[in-house]
This record gives sequence, C-alpha cells and structure tokens, in this order.
Amino acid sequence: MTIAHESPPVQPCPAVSAGLVHQGKVLMVRRRNPPNADRLAMPGGRVASGESLYAAAVRELREETGVVAEPTRVLTAIDELLYDEAGGLLHHYVIVVVVCRWISGMGVADDDASEIHWLDGVGVRDEPTICANARKIAARLLEEGGSAM
Repeated sequence: MTIAHESPPVQPCPAVSAGLVHQGKVLMVRRRNPPNADRLAMPGGRVASGESLYAAAVRELREETGVVAEPTRVLTAIDELLYDEAGGLLHHYVIVVVVCRWISGMGVADDDASEIHWLDGVGVRDEPTICANARKIAARLLEEGGSAM
C-alpha cells in the first residue's frame, strides 16, 4: 500500500525591494536567482525573523550593491506568485517596496545580483529584461523624483 504525502500549503513569505533614485536614475540589479532570475529588478530579498521592513531593505540594498541608503517610506506592496507547469503554487512572496534615500556608493554587483544598472525613464521604458512589476514601480519612482516625502 502506497501512502500519499501531501505537501504543506505554500505560505506567503515577507520580502522587500529597495526603491532608490539617485541623480535622476533608478537602481536596478540583474537577479542571479529566482524569482525573476536573469531579469532586472530592484534590489531586495526576504525579511529575516525579527527584522523590520526598513532594516531588511537597507541590508538587501547594501548586500546586493554596496550602496548605503536610509529608508524613508513604504511605497507599495505587491504579490509575486510563482507556479509550476501544472499550475501548482510554488512560492508566494509579499514584497514591500521601501523607498530609500541614497547616502553613498555607486553600486557593485554582489550576493544575488550579477549586474548593476542605473536607468533613466527611457531605460526603464525600453529595457526588455525588466520584470513587469519592477518596471511599473521604477517608472513611478522616477515620476516622483525618488522623493523621500
């Protein structure tokens, strides 16, 4: 007799993205790992247990790019749902986008990032490898001028 084992249901995972505009350009990284491997997105990742959203955004930004910044506000939150070929839910990330104010550094790819890109509005609009959600958020950040208010 074979006993079927059901996988536990996928639980939402809290994550952050750091939204940073400096000198009229938004900071993007090419992700090494899923979700969105080989695509441009804002620096970010999972929130560690006991870590605030702001602390996680600043940490992920520093780990992936070397850029030092201070968090100013939450811009939005989005769901990133990943499915297998059969339509089964693999991952559910709840990503909180934290706007950050640049302090220092121009960016060097590290950790989960394979490349750094500073994109202006044309680059955000025309770059074909930007994740759909990241494109919308980057455009919004540039429209607002990356304002900390």
